[in-house]
Amino acid sequence: MSHSTAVIGLGSMGCGIAASLLRAGHRTHGYDLNPQQTARFLAQGGAPGVLADVAGSLDAVVVVVLNAAQAETVLFGAQGVVPHLRKGAVVMGCATVPPAFARQMAARCADHAVHYLDAPISGGAAKAAAGALSIMASGTRDAFAAARPVLAATAQTVFELGDAAGAGSAMKAVNQLLAGVHIAAMAEALTFGLTQGVAPDKFVEVISKCAGTSWMLENRAPHIVAGDYTPHSSVNIWPKDLGIVLDIAREAKFAAPITEAALQQFLAAAAQGLGAEDDAAVAKVYARNAGLKLPGEA
Repeated sequence: MSHSTAVIGLGSMGCGIAASLLRAGHRTHGYDLNPQQTARFLAQGGAPGVLADVAGSLDAVVVVVLNAAQAETVLFGAQGVVPHLRKGAVVMGCATVPPAFARQMAARCADHAVHYLDAPISGGAAKAAAGALSIMASGTRDAFAAARPVLAATAQTVFELGDAAGAGSAMKAVNQLLAGVHIAAMAEALTFGLTQGVAPDKFVEVISKCAGTSWMLENRAPHIVAGDYTPHSSVNIWPKDLGIVLDIAREAKFAAPITEAALQQFLAAAAQGLGAEDDAAVAKVYARNAGLKLPGEA
């Protein structure tokens, strides 16, 4: 049976999720602050209609925005969607947010008889477009049941992490700690190699087959080799995500010095005007500090 779904946030991940839902036969509405993104999705077969007008017919709302503030505005702001949803609909919160925020959203949705699945995502734009995401999900049994058609269309792996919101976001924070650190470490290693005469393409060829590799190294280092910083995931994501990690760590009285060091490199990259570039551009911070030239730089 076809479900009616709205995807709010049509960035690189949201576009892929929306496309996967269309491919699976869902009636899918797409919304974004950028009207060009919304128009592009309509041209691809997205369902028309203003969100406030279609909300009552929706089975699910998938929220793929940047941060907690945007998610709260989308759900409960002046034009928030939750009060207009039918009873039994489900909200899937896919943004990286603090666990406490996910629990708050679940409680507020419940006040409207709407389910909330804490469902942060991982896998990148390519896997989003292929319907092959990993989703770290937690919520009530009813929330999982309501979200199952969306999960089936968009995910290769769904990790069911508990019966209450918050556990999914906690796991995403663990993932983001590693992902951010690995990108920064890759950038440090690649530029360190330059000081020793190791060319970036040779770095990728060799290290990707050795014990020092990581998924992030294999995915991001080729961007540096190509000199192409078209954003698949931007530098600006990491001050937010690593900031969430460190906020959680402070609440837990847990020291995370390696995360702190990685965060400083992303902050430096943003301060140098690289915030909108691919997050592999953090390598430029190391290169500039050492007087080195990366591929594609004059």
